[in-house]
Amino acid sequence: MTKALIIDDEQVAVSVMLLMIERYLPEITAVKFATNSMDALQLINEFKPDIVFLDIEMPYQNGFELLKSVSKITFDTVFTTAYDKYAIQAIKFSALDYLLKPIDADELRETFNRFLQKTELNLNKDMAIKNLLDNLQQVNKACHKLALPTSSGLQFFLPGDIIRCEGMSNYTKFYLSNYHPILTSRTIKEYEDILIPHKFIRVHKSHLINAEFVSGYAQQMNNLILKDGTFVDVSRRRKKEVLEELSGYISGLKS
Repeated sequence: MTKALIIDDEQVAVSVMLLMIERYLPEITAVKFATNSMDALQLINEFKPDIVFLDIEMPYQNGFELLKSVSKITFDTVFTTAYDKYAIQAIKFSALDYLLKPIDADELRETFNRFLQKTELNLNKDMAIKNLLDNLQQVNKACHKLALPTSSGLQFFLPGDIIRCEGMSNYTKFYLSNYHPILTSRTIKEYEDILIPHKFIRVHKSHLINAEFVSGYAQQMNNLILKDGTFVDVSRRRKKEVLEELSGYISGLKS
């Protein structure tokens, strides 16, 4: 039995979500909704939902402020929003999900499938939300912590801790300074979108590197040399672009 709670101040949006859940998410067997934060908090405590579809932009108390009022979060949160680039980046950084309004049926289904996968991993939902709220308060994006969902739970790292990422089909392996490698069940493309603003460069279809860890370029092998001694292939197609991006970090680079 999966219980869902919809929190949105617009009744039309609530009605649409109720219809979409009934039509596309048959696994959800009980649904309730709230159109204000007071009712929402009461339902969170009494109804004890497994998944909450939470509107970010609400009067009096937005979705993030509402979550701060919850003493311990035991449910998965899917944020629903019109486009807010900064908020979406923070949500992605904390390994959480969002849906853009108007909500697409296929995206709703994909999001719910990820919820089912996360349920199997039994990730700490409270830690994920606390990380999100902390990141939203940080002005310096270098201090944002990236949440990595693994088979042993969520782990959190600063972008500056990450040396490189290696794509392995639907998985990504993280190589970290002063920590053992970590394997996550998300694609390298997902992490590329998140980490590019943090001095990361996609140098190959399988490799995303932190520019701060590049020490040189081996031209004959077409490899980047990283500070940990690793050699990383550079895509021939991306070579010129990659070396131009790295020119600000390493002097004397030639394509």
